[in-house]
Amino acid sequence: MRIAVNTRFLLNDYLEGYGNFLYEMFRRITENHPEHEFIFLFDRPFDPRFVFGKNVVPVVAGPAARHPLLWKYWYDFKVPALLKKYRADIFVSCDGFCSLRTSVPQCLVLHDLAFLHFPAGIPRSQLAFYKKYTPRFISKAKTLVTVSEFSKKDILAHYPEATGKINVVYNGIKPLFRPYSWEEREAVKKKYTGGKDYFVYTGAIHPRKNLVGLLKAFSLFKKRQQSAMKLVITGRLAWKNESFTESLTTYKYRNDVILTGYLPDEELAGITASAYALVYPSFFEGFGVPVAEAMQASVPVITTAGSAMEEIAGEAALYAAPADHAALADQLMRLYKDERLRGELVAKGTERARAFNWDESARIFWALLEETVA
Repeated sequence: MRIAVNTRFLLNDYLEGYGNFLYEMFRRITENHPEHEFIFLFDRPFDPRFVFGKNVVPVVAGPAARHPLLWKYWYDFKVPALLKKYRADIFVSCDGFCSLRTSVPQCLVLHDLAFLHFPAGIPRSQLAFYKKYTPRFISKAKTLVTVSEFSKKDILAHYPEATGKINVVYNGIKPLFRPYSWEEREAVKKKYTGGKDYFVYTGAIHPRKNLVGLLKAFSLFKKRQQSAMKLVITGRLAWKNESFTESLTTYKYRNDVILTGYLPDEELAGITASAYALVYPSFFEGFGVPVAEAMQASVPVITTAGSAMEEIAGEAALYAAPADHAALADQLMRLYKDERLRGELVAKGTERARAFNWDESARIFWALLEETVA
């Protein structure tokens, strides 16, 4: 069988969301199925580490698809030609887009419908593309995959044409995210916060992540507790980050906020495992990978209600409404004052994290690909 895979999100400078899903899923699938050939379709030069084995054929098909016109050209003209050239039996696309101009069976991964629920966080031209073409992609794909039951219900509510062909395959958690020893945690704290305890947020910086709300909640916490606690924010500055960066310039507790920028997994795992708690205040998520990573690292989680995080963490987290920064501050203070509660959340989170395993997810995903071709 020849499996063509859209790998344009396997980017060397950062792997987030789609890129992580691609990397973890197909690193395992290509290794577990050496008898099959995988055609990796890149839209720009690639890092050799993304060619996982001898059964992977990397193909560069530019131009780089970075805006709606080039998306349309790449998926509807470049991809069909390559599927025909390499005689692909299936095309797998993990970024929510597929080709409308091929007869090859397609498996489409649609992580969430954030563009419908939080349109302010997306450029106008991209938003128009999503709204126009997402229902067409769903209708065209033979098999649909999403990453949580929350997202599945959401997709079915907005696009009934997904009925009968949508499946849930959870994200997994990398083994790097593990509990750290006291000595390891102290070394990380010394490096980033001068030895002080800290709350951590991990992920990109853009409006949907609600980091302005996090700053307001942390400010309330600092005023009430008079604590030396720091706030570490990891991740790259993504689109429309101005409200956050402007808020930070006049922020009273600016010296207690540490911005690390984008970090490789090894550094991110250490910062997560050494935190007093992960705070993930996002308005909307289809899964919420940092929540699962923190639980596996035995770090308590404070997050927001109303999207997939409740499904992922269950009783292993504290919740607040995303628009209510005072409620988020209350949860920060509650956890800070109650070591017993903190220990209970750590124990529940460690158990809950066992549900998210990349090996098992890759097994389920492969079975869906075989079913799609059959």
